[in-house]
Amino acid sequence: MKLNKKIRVGIIGATGMVGQRFVTLLSDHPWFEITALAASKRSSGKTYKEAVSGRWKMDVEIPTNVADLRVMDINDVDNVSSLVDMVFSAVDMPKDEIKEIEDTYAKTETPVVSNNSAHRWTEDVPMLIPEINDDHCEVIESQKKRLGTSRGFVAVKPNCSIQAYVPLLAAWKEYEPQELAISTYQAISGAGKTFKEWPEMIENIIPYIGGEEEKSEKEPLKVLGEVNNGKIVNKEGLSITCQCLRVPVLNGHTASVFIKFKNHPCKDELIEKLIKFKGFPQRENLPSAPKQFIHYMREDDRPQVKLDVDCENGMAISVGRLREDSVYDFKFIGLAHNTLRGAAGGAVLCAETLVAKGYITNKDR
Repeated sequence: MKLNKKIRVGIIGATGMVGQRFVTLLSDHPWFEITALAASKRSSGKTYKEAVSGRWKMDVEIPTNVADLRVMDINDVDNVSSLVDMVFSAVDMPKDEIKEIEDTYAKTETPVVSNNSAHRWTEDVPMLIPEINDDHCEVIESQKKRLGTSRGFVAVKPNCSIQAYVPLLAAWKEYEPQELAISTYQAISGAGKTFKEWPEMIENIIPYIGGEEEKSEKEPLKVLGEVNNGKIVNKEGLSITCQCLRVPVLNGHTASVFIKFKNHPCKDELIEKLIKFKGFPQRENLPSAPKQFIHYMREDDRPQVKLDVDCENGMAISVGRLREDSVYDFKFIGLAHNTLRGAAGGAVLCAETLVAKGYITNKDR
């Protein structure tokens, strides 16, 4: 797919870690061009390089094509919306305020693709892993009726930690996964931190991440659910229990998973399904899509964060150690890059999917 002209995008919450990641991913994107950056009042009026001075967290330089762009006030919705065809949301606010501001942008006929959790349980807001549930985009038409818009809507991506195991459940759908017991080992960038900012995490593990276990247990049910009468109905017959730990890793969420099936497969069948699994982004060759979505690794000591977190530009899932279990049917290890596949990169792929399906277009200029 080739666009006649690029989609103009804004980033609201542009100065935080996820906002910075959006900037790096979009600064040279073949479909999108950054035309507006917005943040809190303390940053508005400054150039972007001034606004992030001393707190730039990426391992690349600030892109030159946005360094001198003036940051706008996130609440100046009409002016931001006038400069863009859509916005990416990475705002750091209370959930009720996030819902309100995302809906406000949508009501200016500006589609919103959000990294935030505030709208994940709104029944007519699709929560997308595009390889798995691109059909959930159908509920956007119901949402637009509720909002009173013709092209404005909100779409979200799910929690970063579930990316390491939910794709496998989709690949193994025919075997009907029924029960999972999971532990996730989550990187500090998931909290928007670096080791310089959070030295207490060096050589440390914290066995608690607020709200994370609930998200990990419930969000997969919506992702794997079905569209019914203009809303998404959660998948039934699947039980998930999860513990989430913060570990001294910068990027990369690892999941240790035990799984039971209704229909009992063999190991070779499961591996074959992973290798062959692909979705809408692969079929349409979207710019951010990994060529091979799920990489199965046969070495006993893989996947490893240092070796595998950046697989296919951080957009692929790495899986290994699949083996039979004495209590459950099988167990395995999954790994996903939390700020790429799990956050900004996943949101960009969602936006590419929405462009390819015709939900995001250029506004009349």
